Amino acid sequence: MKLTEILKQDAQGMYHATEGLIRMVDTLDWKPASGTNWMSTAQLLHHCTNACGFPMNGFVNGEWGLPEGQSIHDIPDDEMIPPLEKVPAVASVDEALSLLSSDRELCMKVLSEVSDERLLSERSAAPWGGPEVTLFQHCNGMIWHLGQHKGQLFYYLKLQGKDVNTMHLWGG
Repeated sequence: MKLTEILKQDAQGMYHATEGLIRMVDTLDWKPASGTNWMSTAQLLHHCTNACGFPMNGFVNGEWGLPEGQSIHDIPDDEMIPPLEKVPAVASVDEALSLLSSDRELCMKVLSEVSDERLLSERSAAPWGGPEVTLFQHCNGMIWHLGQHKGQLFYYLKLQGKDVNTMHLWGG
C-alpha cells in the first residue's frame, strides 16, 4: 500500500468521526466554565474545519491562503496564533459541516497529487516552529491535528451532558 493511500484512509476516518460529533452539537456558544482561554464551540467547530486539508495544502503546495507576494514566514510569531477574541467561529452546524466537507475534499485532492517519493524525501520545519521533518510527517501531523480537536469536541459534548462514548470518538 502506498503512503498516500494510508494517509487518505487515516484522514477519511478522522473526518468521518469529526462529522458525526459535529452533528451532535446544538449549542454554539458553550465553552467550559472552569479555566481560561477556551474556544467557544462555534470557534472549535471552525477550527476543526480547517485543521487538516488547509495546512496540508500549505505544506505540500506552499498555499497558505495569504495575499499574493506574502509568505507565511512574514507573519510575526505573536500573530501566528490569534488571541481568543479573534479566533473565527461558525454561525451554524450546517456551516461547519459544509466547511468540513470542503476541507476533506482539499485534503483528498492534495494527497492524490503528491507522490510517495516527495512525502519521504522533502523535509522542512513548520512555519510556526519545530524541527525539520518529512512531508509525510507534516501530512500525518495535520490528520492528527484534526484528531486532537475532534477529541476536544468530544469532551465539550461530554461536559454538556451529551450521551457520547468511545464509538462516537472513533466514528463507529
